[in-house]
Amino acid sequence: MSHQGEQDYSLTFDRLVIVSNRLPITVSKDEDNGGWQFRQSIGGLVTALTSVLKKRKGMWIGWPGITEEANLDGLLARASDELGYTMRSISLDKEELDLYYFGFSNEVMWPLFHDLQSNCNFDPAYWYEYQVVNQKFAKVIAENIGPNDYIWIQDYHLVMVAKELRRLGVKNKMGFFLHIPFPSPDAFIRMPWRVQILEALLEYDLLGFQTPRDRNNFVYCMEAVLRGFRVDTRRQVATISTPKRKIQVGSFPISIDYKEFASVAASEEVANMSNQLRRAMHNRCILLGVDRLDYSKGIPEKLRAFRNMLERYSDLHNKLALIQIVVPSREDIPGYQTLLSEIEGLVGEINGEFSQPGWVPVQYMFRNFERAEILAYYRASDIAVITPLKDGMNLVAKEYCAAHADNKGVLILSEFAGSAIQFRKNALLVNPYDIEGIADAMYRAYEMDLQEQKWRMRKLRRSIARRDVYWWVNFFLQTAASDVAVPR
Repeated sequence: MSHQGEQDYSLTFDRLVIVSNRLPITVSKDEDNGGWQFRQSIGGLVTALTSVLKKRKGMWIGWPGITEEANLDGLLARASDELGYTMRSISLDKEELDLYYFGFSNEVMWPLFHDLQSNCNFDPAYWYEYQVVNQKFAKVIAENIGPNDYIWIQDYHLVMVAKELRRLGVKNKMGFFLHIPFPSPDAFIRMPWRVQILEALLEYDLLGFQTPRDRNNFVYCMEAVLRGFRVDTRRQVATISTPKRKIQVGSFPISIDYKEFASVAASEEVANMSNQLRRAMHNRCILLGVDRLDYSKGIPEKLRAFRNMLERYSDLHNKLALIQIVVPSREDIPGYQTLLSEIEGLVGEINGEFSQPGWVPVQYMFRNFERAEILAYYRASDIAVITPLKDGMNLVAKEYCAAHADNKGVLILSEFAGSAIQFRKNALLVNPYDIEGIADAMYRAYEMDLQEQKWRMRKLRRSIARRDVYWWVNFFLQTAASDVAVPR
């Protein structure tokens, strides 16, 4: 696993400026004194970017997570000192958050880009506010950058930022990375503002997508909607030429901090929690699902598949259990409460039909988990069942494998997760709409002998270790610093 390569791009620009919807800290009221306090966000992306930002005395610009007016200068200064790089905040009021974030970002972009067009709400007020907030971000960026800073915009909330910065006269090099999938032309052309979205993306110098399929979908959408450009796909990082400029377009699969995950998973605390879980489940075979509450995650389909398996493979009754963890998310968006009711209804139906004294087939939890606790569930489980209908990458699949230092365990993975490209030979790939196919994969995973499990898991873990989140950061920034594709 290499964390090297930064020297290749670090001389090209003065500072790295990361821009995302959220800052890498969570700001909240201090109950004791009524002031503001902060907590650093955890996660591989923050960890990896922090290491680069520290070295280059970089900057992170984003929203601090509060909608009330507040002077956060002192708090951000403290946080900047503690984390080792500068932070600048964007203020959003409740209406802006409702229309730009809950509205356009999560009722237009999110469902459309996940091929779930029936969940879209193409409200023109959403589009208007999305542009206004992107202008706000651009203004703060323009006020805080130097002429040779590299600006790296993160994700679907901020597509229009480069266009707004160009309008303000900013000539800096800019990159954009989309963490979610990019849709096919059949889905994308439903977007009323498709021309504006594509033209805004062409204002970046480097566009990064999770998979080659996402990159190709972007190119196909351009060919379907725009005119006056040429595409050269002979290299791994393609080049789009317009009359004015050239744009690089590549796939950069994101990952996790593998070493850190594996290290914490191997700790005594996690081992003890894992052993307690195994005992509580009476050493039955544990199938594990860990999903954010979202209609793209395929949770009802997974539960129906589990029920189908219990119906068709009665010899497995009392021998295994599904632990389904659902992490609360975006509960203010219409439809999410309906989804939650559907999930809880299915859990009740399955347990009502199949439970026996001492055996409840589905253990369901709807809450947030500390990382050590979730790692204990990863370690304790024999089979991970990760079946999103569509996912940019799905890092839970990588976390599950990183936690299994014993090389035991089987990964069942949706073929529509971005990580399926990397894992296709060693995970059991399933179509998340194929209820019987998932049920059969569960049975196959249960029956899989230890030798095959270890052979598959060893290869999965090696693949993640080789291409961890540091590799991802370096690959993107090296590409940004050059006009040619960086070899993998």
